[in-house]
Amino acid sequence: MRKGRIENPGYEKMRAMARAMGFPPEAWFEDISADGSRGAPAKDRGVAGRVEHLFGAVLHPRTGKPYTNAEVARMSAGGLAEEDVKGIRSGKFSDPTVGQAAALAAVFGVEPSYLVDRKEPPALDAELLDGLRDETTREITREALRLPERERGIVLGIMRQFEAQSALPHG
Repeated sequence: MRKGRIENPGYEKMRAMARAMGFPPEAWFEDISADGSRGAPAKDRGVAGRVEHLFGAVLHPRTGKPYTNAEVARMSAGGLAEEDVKGIRSGKFSDPTVGQAAALAAVFGVEPSYLVDRKEPPALDAELLDGLRDETTREITREALRLPERERGIVLGIMRQFEAQSALPHG
């Protein structure tokens, strides 16, 4: 990689390099804040499982149905062929290149780190992905991430009060 010997390494090579350098492999693929915190990782179900989860959670805006492999390949702007998408989804290509993972992540609007092997439940679902399409929601999220945990809890309490008030009958 450094001297151009590995142009587009797969996850296994990146994982091995990270371990050799003494840091968690996930650090290659995610932004780490100044305090060292990371986003919630996805369930350990392999790249194929996480990609399949995205196909189920992110629906085509016009049809309301999951995207096809061909549509995803077209949306990747040359980053993926239809056969690549099919192979990654099926698990046939269990170690996609960083470029392929980045192309898939870009199509679905997630960070490439979402596709890295993890051990916790998925942080993304259809409701969250839909909410993050809204600029105001994204700004609220960014600002909340900068707050200490205690203050985030207070903000969450306020939001729940708004929700409870909006559920009350008006009149």
